[in-house]
Amino acid sequence: MITIKNLSKSFQTVDGEIMALKDISLTVEDNDCLLIAGENGSGKSLLMSIIAGLEEADSGEIEINSRVGLVFQEAETQILGETPREDIAYGPKNLGLKKDAIKKAVENALEKTALTAKADFPARFLSGGEKRRLAVACMIAMNLPIIIFDEPYANLDYSGVKQVNELIKNLKKEGRTVIILTHEIEKCMGLANKFVVLFRGEKVYDGNPQDALNENLEKWNIKYPLVSYHTVNDLIW
Repeated sequence: MITIKNLSKSFQTVDGEIMALKDISLTVEDNDCLLIAGENGSGKSLLMSIIAGLEEADSGEIEINSRVGLVFQEAETQILGETPREDIAYGPKNLGLKKDAIKKAVENALEKTALTAKADFPARFLSGGEKRRLAVACMIAMNLPIIIFDEPYANLDYSGVKQVNELIKNLKKEGRTVIILTHEIEKCMGLANKFVVLFRGEKVYDGNPQDALNENLEKWNIKYPLVSYHTVNDLIW
């Protein structure tokens, strides 16, 4: 579970103080799939960084009962190994697992992310969708129960989007908690059971994805997703 209470974060600029996050409160239960939407600069990535422990808030409280994994928008920046097999092994090695346990964890992660056929392929030549799957494989190998995706559909074609969504569905089936941060909600809204909108650093919506379709999302600069669809369950590519 993740519990956030009255979290705020500001930055000093040459023009004065900017409130990047303003009094944010929300709860993420175990096995939730939370979709956080918002335009660029709304505070999504900053909130993600605070949840992942990469940034500290100025005020407020955050409680997390599990370790958190983070898939960056540019997933290739997370690749350390020459091949997927080598890259996935880094985490278990750093956790001090024995050789047999590392091998088992790596093979399991490759299988669950459908990367077994690319296990010894040069990692830098993987597609965008495959690099995101590799980032998740590293987290599966470390048995991280909470995984955050930052703009997971950026620069992906239709096939890449399908790969990422299939991976998210499998993570949900395994009982992991998934948080998706994106402005492309039409690609994944049907995957989520909770929906939050950030606008200019404030939480302006927190509720059911289906109910959110009754809101004027465009006032928060979010493209309304139901152009060719009828219900939120249709919004899975």
